[in-house]
Amino acid sequence: MKYYLLAGEASGDLHGSNLMKALFKEDPKADIRFWGGDLMQAVGGTLVTHYKERAFMGFSEVVMNLGKIFKFIAQCKKDIEAFKPDALIFIDNSGFNLRIAKWAKPKGFHTHYYISPQVWASRAGRVKTIKATIDHMYVVLPFVEDFYKQYDYPVHFVGHPLIDAIAGREQVIPATFKTENGLDERPIIALLPGSRKQEINKMLSVMLSVVSDFPEYQFVIAGAPSQDSSFYSSFLTEKNVKLISNKTYDLLSLSSAALVTSGTATLETALFKVPQVVCYKGSAISYQIAKRIITLNYISLVNLISDKEVVKELIQGDLNPKNLKKELRHILDEYQRAALFLDYYDLEQKLGGKGASEKTATLIIQSLKKPN
Repeated sequence: MKYYLLAGEASGDLHGSNLMKALFKEDPKADIRFWGGDLMQAVGGTLVTHYKERAFMGFSEVVMNLGKIFKFIAQCKKDIEAFKPDALIFIDNSGFNLRIAKWAKPKGFHTHYYISPQVWASRAGRVKTIKATIDHMYVVLPFVEDFYKQYDYPVHFVGHPLIDAIAGREQVIPATFKTENGLDERPIIALLPGSRKQEINKMLSVMLSVVSDFPEYQFVIAGAPSQDSSFYSSFLTEKNVKLISNKTYDLLSLSSAALVTSGTATLETALFKVPQVVCYKGSAISYQIAKRIITLNYISLVNLISDKEVVKELIQGDLNPKNLKKELRHILDEYQRAALFLDYYDLEQKLGGKGASEKTATLIIQSLKKPN
């Protein structure tokens, strides 16, 4: 059968690649065409457009690039029509994907959505669009299944794919990793400033402001796969800071603490049992708009899933050197770390165990075998 996947950022590329592996396992003759990244390309199939070309962050940034976005939408529609997939599979990235879904469903394409848009966080009115345009929804967070029940829209809770991605990685030898990457014997504090240039520029300078206050630690920036190493050169003025690109999981497995930009990385950090401070700072316009439409008590997935403040969130004006230094010292305290590990364990139990990609692939293929 023919599958067309649409992923729009680094996390979507990761989850898309694992879903593709599962589809090929279930359907060895699968013909897969996709919008994604390097990880999906490494699995096989045909890459149409890399997500790096479409990495726009925040409301104002999207508005500034509307011309490019509309060109991508037109290109995508044309390519889907030419390919004629049996299953059209959207992965997160709602701004782009729901536009394609509105067009695709009336044309008779079978639509699947893996990792729900964050309608549970803002603009719940989009549920009406989802119900009208998405045949099958696969959610990876337990509270999202409950959210959709309010709207009489049945979904499949498949567990979180990060559990598989982390469990399936090769173990790191600490001494070897440190030697290969020019690190010394001091404990590591990881800096995860995001994957897009706009957010990295806003986040990383603040994160680096605390480096001189912790000389007993070495700070390591987790370079995003979407950015060249040269992009980070202007941030590497501190002697106590290193850059390691495309090895975030290896880095987290050896880190004592982390400063993390809000997003999927907060959940990844928690699953590695690393104490963290969650950071977020957007443009003034984007932040003011977000304040008016987001209805949640928290911004990090860790706190949302736990339904309490497990990790500290420093947002917009609260994200400053003074607060960041205070909170980092707090999570480096051994008593606080022990309490946090217990919360992290409870969090993992709520995520539904292993096999999210395999469950989703099986459900997609089963749905295609059913008579219309």
